[in-house]
Amino acid sequence: MSKFNQNLEKYAELTVKVGVNVQKGQTLVINTSLDSAELVRLIVKKAYEVGAHNVVVNWSDDIVSRTKYELAPDEAFKEYPHWRAREVEELAENGAAFISIVSASPDLLKGINPEKISTFQKAAGQAMSKYRKYIQSDKVSWTVIAAPSQPWANMVFPEAAEEERVDMLWDAIFKATRSDLEDPIHAWKQHDSNLHEKVDYLNNKHYKKLHYKAPGTDLTIELPDKHLWVGAGSVNEQGHEFMANMPTEEVFTVPHKDGVNGTVASTKPLSYGGNIIDRFSVTFKNGRIVDVKAEEGEEILKQLVETDEGSHYLGEVALVPYQSPISQSNLLFYNTLFDENASNHLAIGSAYAFCIEGGKKMSSEQLAENGLNESITHVDFMIGSAEMDIDGITEDGKSEPVFRKGDWAF
Repeated sequence: MSKFNQNLEKYAELTVKVGVNVQKGQTLVINTSLDSAELVRLIVKKAYEVGAHNVVVNWSDDIVSRTKYELAPDEAFKEYPHWRAREVEELAENGAAFISIVSASPDLLKGINPEKISTFQKAAGQAMSKYRKYIQSDKVSWTVIAAPSQPWANMVFPEAAEEERVDMLWDAIFKATRSDLEDPIHAWKQHDSNLHEKVDYLNNKHYKKLHYKAPGTDLTIELPDKHLWVGAGSVNEQGHEFMANMPTEEVFTVPHKDGVNGTVASTKPLSYGGNIIDRFSVTFKNGRIVDVKAEEGEEILKQLVETDEGSHYLGEVALVPYQSPISQSNLLFYNTLFDENASNHLAIGSAYAFCIEGGKKMSSEQLAENGLNESITHVDFMIGSAEMDIDGITEDGKSEPVFRKGDWAF
């Protein structure tokens, strides 16, 4: 067996056993594109081998998706099939696990009318809101992984020969997910343990606020009284562990919806809605986004902020050291799954219920009372650099270093 096939098999096994941790008798749902067929077939095999009851694969195709945006009437983007939303709700309610494999070109919808993209994002977000709540409260096991497509590989490795780019992106994905190691499953257990040391420290400190300083950034984020830092592994309603993102290098929590003030500058491009948004800044007053500027993709960024009322606020605060493996690779992936794990980041939109004490069992009203934001969207954007300092501010106003020059200060 070639080295590539060995790594691909380890990647599939890792996804099944650590990513979603498929249980005997459980249904597994895979959302993927045609580019990932070889990986999907291996994941299906591994899932049945560990006792999956059924594996459902939902295929998509980037060319078909783009063609719809180019040729379908505007009315087509105002609707989302409710039967599809009901299907995933029912699967989640019956304890299914979910894998999403991302591979689309970061600028798949470049040149498409932003209004069309925004309209469909809203329709999909509204239809899938119940399922999103299941995901964001860890009711079910879920994970997001990646597989290369030629257009994506072309963006990451433009200097390489075209026929080598996909293989180079596979190698980068294997490395980022530790699938190239002899025992990736053991390596992930160790990684999970290391991240939990940071989580425990921050939860013991229980900072009232975080203050970010970097070129173009001066931002203060208040944290809810009952906030919890989490990282790497999660636990679903049945008590089974899973990894929501592979790779993951972050520890994260929720901001207080109304407690964000100042301006933050992006440090990496953001691929959103099939377009690139780059060199942008976001300004907040009492939590609400009051101004955005971007050298590229400003209209798309404005449409994102206008998705709904909750998309005017933040839902996540994540810390990632500049010395993280993905950052040190010096690769720009143009894909949030990877780029967010090379950089401190924030998320516009909904908050994760599990980032507050008792949040998994709270109603939407109770979560709001505790300062958590609700939205039909959740979009991470990268703000970290080697020049970023972050201070934790205690209840009595004392300031302590959390990050210095882009790395942990403790």
